[in-house]
Amino acid sequence: MTQTHIRSVFDRELETLLAEMKRMGDMVETALLNAADALAGHDEELAQRVRSGDKEIDALEAHIQTQCARLMALRAPTASDLRAVLSIMRIAVALERCGDYAKNLAKRSKLLSDYGNLDKSTLSVSQMTRTVVSRLRQALDSYVARDESKAILIRETDHEIDQMYNSLFRELLTYMLEDPRNIASAMHLQFVGKNMERVGDHATRIAEQTLYLTTGEMPAAERPKTEIQGF
Repeated sequence: MTQTHIRSVFDRELETLLAEMKRMGDMVETALLNAADALAGHDEELAQRVRSGDKEIDALEAHIQTQCARLMALRAPTASDLRAVLSIMRIAVALERCGDYAKNLAKRSKLLSDYGNLDKSTLSVSQMTRTVVSRLRQALDSYVARDESKAILIRETDHEIDQMYNSLFRELLTYMLEDPRNIASAMHLQFVGKNMERVGDHATRIAEQTLYLTTGEMPAAERPKTEIQGF
């Protein structure tokens, strides 16, 4: 087998992995948005679809990990090729965790329906979810395009998601102080908001994989962070 043929085979297999990672990203984004819609619309059927669909996300993550390990064992990639495989593995792990957060959000929708929603805060959670999903999409796009400037911007604005979460927490705390009957609903929404803040963190980590891929190093400097409030 010629060196050129080996290179061609590796490139095709890497392209397949990249396509599967992108498909996983699409699935996670859809799950997050559907979970937010289920929460806002008290839609238990939609929430159940999100919970059931998490198994498919988990299975795809396991498949990507297996294929990455196989590619490293058979092709022994080095330098930028090895970074590409390792970064895809790390991104798949981050996406799987985001899928778990979507499932948890869907679980909370039924509990909040039973307790009674705080409509303004539920809307805030939905808006926060759409913001982090947009950021997740931008991070994945930056990786596919190897766009360092976009990845740096995502990393440097991570604190904006922290600020959204802190604003939600203060809003929920006000509801709890006004009426103790709001405590259960507010606590569930606070938990959901915290999960969405973590999705934002994963989006930032995906952006950092773009920088690792293109430069060979993880960013040395601490990214800007806002102190997180909560219980």
